[in-house]
Amino acid sequence: MGAAIGYAPGSLARYADWHRVAAPRWDDAESPFARLLGERWLFLPPATRRRFLRKIRAGACVSYLGEVAECRMSRVGWLLAQLARAIGAPLPLGMDIGVSASVSVTADGDGQGQYWTRQYGRAQGFPQVIHSAKRFAGPTGIEEYLGLGVGIALRLEEDGGALLFVSDHYFLKLGGLRVKLPGWAMPGKLTVGHIDIGDGRFVFSLDLVHPLLGELVHQLCMFADPAE
Repeated sequence: MGAAIGYAPGSLARYADWHRVAAPRWDDAESPFARLLGERWLFLPPATRRRFLRKIRAGACVSYLGEVAECRMSRVGWLLAQLARAIGAPLPLGMDIGVSASVSVTADGDGQGQYWTRQYGRAQGFPQVIHSAKRFAGPTGIEEYLGLGVGIALRLEEDGGALLFVSDHYFLKLGGLRVKLPGWAMPGKLTVGHIDIGDGRFVFSLDLVHPLLGELVHQLCMFADPAE
């Protein structure tokens, strides 16, 4: 007979109620996203600002569910996505659409970074899971870390109500050493967009465009806000 699993009364209810409890939020003045975007912050729709004012406490998790609506890749883009498996496969590996998508966001203890886990379903086989970390640091104020020390310095921009994370440069960080990669070694300009479409829904877009080869990867997913 297996050992019984013990837990304190009410402990499971605490986890079950997470999605029904209103999450704490930053004020505009203390939000790192608002600080980085400056006056353009107020050009974002209120729903977008609410999502990025959400203060995720250490140990908590916010999840968004949706589906992949569009995905295309050039041959070079597909090859790059396969090669990028070595650093955690940050780009979509296939072009399935109509499959499930989810994003879960947690935060580190000092509140200066967030961990993002994206999961994309596939028509066949296990879903693709992508891990990355956003840190409010570096010359641009925000960086995304992938794997094997590879990172992207990002700029926050606003365009027509969309919040954009735009690559400024790629870098390699090994211990205390941080090396900016030369332009010829970069795979292209990466733009990740967050576009509110109303009714508690938003679009997540990912575009990787090379200055000579054109569009390498395009992905568009639709998500819904979690219940609170």
